[in-house]
Amino acid sequence: MPRALAAVMACAALMAQQGQRASPIRFRNVAVQAGLDFVLENSATPEKQIIETMTGGVAAFDYDGDGRIDIFFANGAALPSLEKSQPKFSNRLYRNLGGMKFKDVTAEAGLSGSGYSMGAAASDYDNDGHADLFVAGVKSNRLYRNLGNGRFEDVTKKAGIRDDVWSITGGWFDFDGDGRLDLFVVNYLKWSPGNPVFCGDPKVARAYCHPKLFEGLPNTLYRNRGDGTFEDVSARSTIAQHPGKGMSVAFADHDQDGRPDVFVTNDKVPNSLFHNLGGGKFEEVALEAGVALPDHGKEISAMGADFRDYDNDGLPDIAVAALAGETFPLFRNSGKGAFHDATYLSRVGPLSMRRSGWSPLLVDLDNDGWKDLFVSGSHVNDTVESFEATPYRLPNAVFANLGNGTFRDISADAGAEFQTPGVHRGAAFADFNNDGKIDVVVSLIGGRAELWQNESPAVNTWIALKLTGTRANRDGIGAQVQIGNQRNQMTASIGYASSSLTPVHFGTGNATHVDIEILWPGGARQALRNVRTNQVVAIREPALKAE
Repeated sequence: MPRALAAVMACAALMAQQGQRASPIRFRNVAVQAGLDFVLENSATPEKQIIETMTGGVAAFDYDGDGRIDIFFANGAALPSLEKSQPKFSNRLYRNLGGMKFKDVTAEAGLSGSGYSMGAAASDYDNDGHADLFVAGVKSNRLYRNLGNGRFEDVTKKAGIRDDVWSITGGWFDFDGDGRLDLFVVNYLKWSPGNPVFCGDPKVARAYCHPKLFEGLPNTLYRNRGDGTFEDVSARSTIAQHPGKGMSVAFADHDQDGRPDVFVTNDKVPNSLFHNLGGGKFEEVALEAGVALPDHGKEISAMGADFRDYDNDGLPDIAVAALAGETFPLFRNSGKGAFHDATYLSRVGPLSMRRSGWSPLLVDLDNDGWKDLFVSGSHVNDTVESFEATPYRLPNAVFANLGNGTFRDISADAGAEFQTPGVHRGAAFADFNNDGKIDVVVSLIGGRAELWQNESPAVNTWIALKLTGTRANRDGIGAQVQIGNQRNQMTASIGYASSSLTPVHFGTGNATHVDIEILWPGGARQALRNVRTNQVVAIREPALKAE
């Protein structure tokens, strides 16, 4: 029987067994009440400089260790100077005060930043118990070390981090298994603010240029030496041999060989999947693995990505956001290092055909045990409506996971405010009010950031795991967690130019107690039995391997 037909029949059988399931998912935008007054300033110019439409990453992380998740926004700068010449261009850090209230602490934290910022990646790279922050930008990458007293120190130069190319974002992972987090930086195009190229129709309007007019760049891999400095191993690892037009990065052990792999979305060129061979080497395998392009073989505007198991088969899958007419591709992990395009089989294809999106998040929004798909919405080109029947401003989208391999678009039922269109960009998730339901924060170009409080009915239970590595990196990044038939992983790299350094969240349906199995980076196994749900559980990596 052909594989495609077998997959369709299997999906149909599962649907018949489980039916069309979907718990209500409801959101309310509480940004105003919460005190989030951030506006993403892209410094729009008549010349339509391409960087203007690309900014806007968000990071959700607990910078002060008080158990509440804080929010950082990357922001633009003046053009053509690429300088934060006015306060409105400042990057912003908001401290979570509890009760869904936030305070701007940017100045005292030392995170106003410099240059035209794009994205952010949070993790504790020096294993001192304080979450640090990498901010990517247009020739303005910055590494901030968390001093543990509410302040950050710019250690970019002393750490050996380059800032001479246009980087979109970064991501933290331990590629060599030494217990220290390494940094993967996603680079986009060779671009300069001088003499901007004219794109568009002279009789109608100028437009943002297509990325095909610019040369792409190789990504950068920095190995953490453990002394506060990093070594550029891009060439030695072979990462530098595969230039692209990188937009986002996500990590998972796609073939279950015990080593984290790297997926990079590329803009209008094939995506990259770097298979970790061990010994500091990677092999680019996107084409043979089936994730370079969707099944139709056409290059798409691949924006953000999330790399998680959506169908509870224990293997990490890949969700991608793209523009109208391209769908939001969904690559299902078939095992043994291979994926197949499940975009239409999952129903995400037809549901997203007329949507444009940036930051996809695979997370269980109704705690029913199945990861749903949230995507921040907007087109890339503010003149698109003059030549296509496609809106520029769009509402966000949420697709409920029905538990049978398919999704349903429930955006229209997620709340009246949820239908509000905007120029959405980065998005990050966290349980900001510690009520057990995942909330979402989204940046908007020229508009106030949105904070979507999850007000779904509390009909299901949940559990969240705050991991602390001992031999592994302190954040436990790369750890795989199994609860029943669900598998999730500890990672901070999600969506478009964004980061969520949060406890590993599981919706647990009607369970009051669960068994937990953890595979730590390096191979240590840990099991916890009969753990009560509806709580955040702090778990420390055992000193010795345990079952």
